[in-house]
Amino acid sequence: MSTTEPHSSDSAVGGSKKLRPERTNATKQRLFEASMELIGERGAAGVTVDEIAAAAGVSKGSVYYNFGSKSDLIAQLLRHGVDIMLVRLQDVQGQSSDPLESMKNMVGQAMDFMDDYPSFARLWVSENWRTPGEWSAVFTELRAELLAVIGSAVERVAEGYRVDESIARGSLEAAIFGAIFVVGLDQQTYNPERTRDQSVAAVMTIMHGYVIK
Repeated sequence: MSTTEPHSSDSAVGGSKKLRPERTNATKQRLFEASMELIGERGAAGVTVDEIAAAAGVSKGSVYYNFGSKSDLIAQLLRHGVDIMLVRLQDVQGQSSDPLESMKNMVGQAMDFMDDYPSFARLWVSENWRTPGEWSAVFTELRAELLAVIGSAVERVAEGYRVDESIARGSLEAAIFGAIFVVGLDQQTYNPERTRDQSVAAVMTIMHGYVIK
């Protein structure tokens, strides 16, 4: 499906004509779930807007009206998926007075998200480091937002514990971020018998190495 196919969404979405937020969110969630299932089967390039619209139970015209081209649709669905993940991560922050326990809860929420949306995790890993990539700018922005949440959790650990200051903070956040996706996908693909707690514990070894006993 060409990403240059004519549509009328730009003026509608960018101007005064806007859908009700609840309608937009419901439509976007249906499209997100439908597209992730299809993309998980055949990859982003092998899926058409017609197929995504049919699977979501909306018209092709509605897709273009709300989201623009196929490329724009996938970019916005990546945004939607990260928004879901961010809410889950932020909801568990502060639930425990122990910052390490809060970090553990956050990693657990990330694992649950990937279990709920395995195709999103695969799309993220397959496209995130592709150079050049169709959604490179989108991934750069979304990655920064996720790393910022992880960074806030790491900062709370640093405030509550004695930590190894020789470990570069940017690299630490990236290690945790990468481990979440790699360990989560490894469990889904190769080790389904592995428990959630085992996957979380594996990722948390990074944080335990940061804290000086």
